[in-house]
Amino acid sequence: MSTERQDDLVWGAITERARADGTDPSLRHVLDACAATVEADGCGLSMVGATGAREPVLAVGEHSDELEELQFTLGQGPGVDTAAGAGVVLVPDLAAGPAVRRWPMFAPAATERGVRGLFAFPVAAGAVRIGVLDVYRRDPGALGATHLATALAFADAVLVMVLDQRGAVRGGTDHPEGAMLPERRAEVHQAAGMVSVQLGVQVSEALVRLRAYAFVHDRRLADVAADVLARRLRFGPDRRGMDETEWGNEMMDAPPNSDPDHPESGA
Repeated sequence: MSTERQDDLVWGAITERARADGTDPSLRHVLDACAATVEADGCGLSMVGATGAREPVLAVGEHSDELEELQFTLGQGPGVDTAAGAGVVLVPDLAAGPAVRRWPMFAPAATERGVRGLFAFPVAAGAVRIGVLDVYRRDPGALGATHLATALAFADAVLVMVLDQRGAVRGGTDHPEGAMLPERRAEVHQAAGMVSVQLGVQVSEALVRLRAYAFVHDRRLADVAADVLARRLRFGPDRRGMDETEWGNEMMDAPPNSDPDHPESGA
């Protein structure tokens, strides 16, 4: 299929969904159309901030939002690699050995949620990466040449939508203008700064501790950060002399099978 026909197919699918909703085309329509056209079960979109950090902004399809958030929380996954400059990352089976070795926490978590295929495409203007489009499938298997070309065209459509004449990201009714930019996750970086002081470590290590805590307790990283900023959760340097705001750090540091209410158990 020629590039021109590919573009017609992509924008026709996007416009059809927008007309059905009686609205102008939005990023949600792009993701909905992408999932349907490439026979996927969901799509996720993340934006890349000035620091290169990948932060999820929109998802459609079962488990897609959860898996976008999980990649952000763990700091690993195909979308994370694409945001870091790996280009297109195609993973036909997340349960296979290479995927598990490359993403030892994310790949098993995705498989447990019934997702086996994940294909990450950069949303880029030349050498400048501004986002990542993730395509999720429940069944393992390659995307195929035709669907691969179509997904790349949808990534270009995302770029057009992001760089529209208003200079704003429009996500539809669920995401008002401006609400989807990476700056909405600023609290995560602020919390990492606070934890770095509490633990006496570098901010990068503090962010790892935040991510680990969120993963262990099955919570969103942004929610954990909010607790840190509100001083409901404190990370102490050890398990001695901790008050009620420090229980999160004790839970992370406790040996397996120990009782978090009695740090001496399991020692």
